[in-house]
Amino acid sequence: MSLTAVVPIVDDDLPRRLGEALDEYLALRRDVDLAPELVDALSDLVLRGGKRLRPTFAWWGWRAAGGAALGPDADAVVRALVSLELLQGCALVHDDVMDRSATRRGRPTAHHAFAARHRRERWAGDAAHYGDCAAILIGDLALVWADDALVTAGLPGPALARAWRPWQAMRAEMMAGQHLDLLGGAQRSESVEAGLRVARLKTAAYTVERPLHLGAAVADAPPDLVGCLRSYGRDVGVAFQLRDDLLGVFGDPELTGKPVGEDLREGKRTPLMATALDLARAAGRTDAVRALRHCLEGGACDEHLAEVRALLVELGAVAAIEERIAALTASGLRALDDGDLLPAARDHLVGLAERATARKR
Repeated sequence: MSLTAVVPIVDDDLPRRLGEALDEYLALRRDVDLAPELVDALSDLVLRGGKRLRPTFAWWGWRAAGGAALGPDADAVVRALVSLELLQGCALVHDDVMDRSATRRGRPTAHHAFAARHRRERWAGDAAHYGDCAAILIGDLALVWADDALVTAGLPGPALARAWRPWQAMRAEMMAGQHLDLLGGAQRSESVEAGLRVARLKTAAYTVERPLHLGAAVADAPPDLVGCLRSYGRDVGVAFQLRDDLLGVFGDPELTGKPVGEDLREGKRTPLMATALDLARAAGRTDAVRALRHCLEGGACDEHLAEVRALLVELGAVAAIEERIAALTASGLRALDDGDLLPAARDHLVGLAERATARKR
């Protein structure tokens, strides 16, 4: 009996393998006697739900470049990809603090949970400030452990050295994108292009482009293959964020894990809102411009959510974003034709693009 008949290749077993590797890594770190409440909060977040998109894209970057589907090398790569889920944990916890989000994946966000404990226990000081500080530390811990997970996964030295360059770039791009998002709000930006740049750095780079780059680098992919994977990743990653923007306004909270309309309540300056403002100005709709700006300045309260959602549809902003998603997805898929990919990897990347940009996910 062949080995593949006994042990499924990772391609067919990736979600389970990733989950086990993440659980094993966190179990090892939990044994260290360090701030167990922070460790428990981080573990609860990263093990509870999540689509595992980032390590999945990285795996198919590895496979696209001819990386093994089974054996010690494949096992080491799966362990290394735990780093991407921890990096995501860092981003989520810090993003929730900055956005003042109340829920994440159907439960209270870390800063809300720690603030609530502070109030229950009647501790000294300001409960909200304590919650924010604890959440910042949880995110920092996730970032530190992400580095540790990559370095200690057992990758050969040359492979780890190749992976380190996209890993460095990915972390810096993620921080830069978050800063530009904050800056856009502070400066009252109404620029579609500025919003797309935030989507490119804050989401596309660390969700699709750089994970693909990292996986391909571990497999020692040639520059032309890395280039086509990154081109695919940039376009599909931005399309993923644009879809996320739409879901943040119109999505099902049972699927998104966050209250519907939260982006409107927070007054987030997304490409969707910037597009709506452009269209309202072009149509001479000063009433619509006022309503949209009111939402951006103070956030929309519940009774105004339906009005703003209706405006986004009526002005054609939703249709324009849908067209942009379709165009970006198509251009990303065309980029795959420029590289010599393993056929199975190409098929999976096509499916991942469809999954990442689907209207329900």
